Amino acid sequence: MERAGVSGLDSAQIWSISDGRAGNARQADALAGALADALGGTARVLALAPRAPWRWFAPRTLPAADRAFGDAFAAALAAPPTLAIGCGRQAGLATRLLHERGAKSVQILDPRIDPSHWDLVIAPEHDGLSGGNILTLLGSLNPVDDAWLDRARLEFAPFADLPAPRTALLVGGPMRHARFDAARFESVCGQLGRQVAQEGGCVLATTSRRTPPAIAGMLRQRLADTPGLAWCGADDGPNPYAGLLAWADRIVCSPDSINMISEACATRTAVEVFDIEHTSGRQRRFLDALLALGRIQPFGVGRPSASASPLRETRRIADAIRARLGLARASIGTG
Repeated sequence: MERAGVSGLDSAQIWSISDGRAGNARQADALAGALADALGGTARVLALAPRAPWRWFAPRTLPAADRAFGDAFAAALAAPPTLAIGCGRQAGLATRLLHERGAKSVQILDPRIDPSHWDLVIAPEHDGLSGGNILTLLGSLNPVDDAWLDRARLEFAPFADLPAPRTALLVGGPMRHARFDAARFESVCGQLGRQVAQEGGCVLATTSRRTPPAIAGMLRQRLADTPGLAWCGADDGPNPYAGLLAWADRIVCSPDSINMISEACATRTAVEVFDIEHTSGRQRRFLDALLALGRIQPFGVGRPSASASPLRETRRIADAIRARLGLARASIGTG
């Protein structure tokens, strides 16, 4: 994946476009990378710097919308890529403008306006979006596959020396449709600690940017005497998240992040989610779909299986895009 400023982008390429927010960028980058691998092209990453007033209305257009992302992007519109992939509202305006200038356009997530402004819209099943140019997936797009996991094992090779079974604890933060409080999280940590004390192994825990300080502090405190590690921010060194997914024998997730749970389910490791009963809306629909497939189970309900079939939606969606848009290796230049 190549990162370039807008002025360095050229045509006959795949562009991955987002507002730079981690969740949006990860989905766009993952899909662009999968298509680049399949087509022999080069995926280039563009993080937008949207301007007012256009950013307030994106992906809807206003007069002079070609100035929404600065002079360099306006100039780049004269030489659009073969394929523009965007995720999020701001990227939706960019991919829409590129589509109008001849690029094939793929927009990830429901744009909340007529999908016909793009060649294809990729939306999660739990959003309930349908139409002739809609492709749906379970969960979110991500880069996790066997090759990604192999690289993570190499990068975090010392984790092989940690006692097994290794439980990865992935913690996000409470939100309106996925609530968990400090008392409930303390119970989860306590149960994991007791299991390790009785059965051996270790707990490898990581938090996210949305994790409240109180939850992060509790994680450190309750797991202080449990073998493993607790990563709660940059002060703890590089984020070991990829290593946790790669080396885990069991994964336990908080219920809030569709991206995080999707990536956990893309491994071949059993996944448990705590506090499913306190989720609602699109979050609950997503978790219910995974429960129906048997890909996750509620935390603490029986013993998880030793392995599971991976949920690999990114490659499936990339193959569907190639077929729907008639993309072949010769149609995507190498740059």
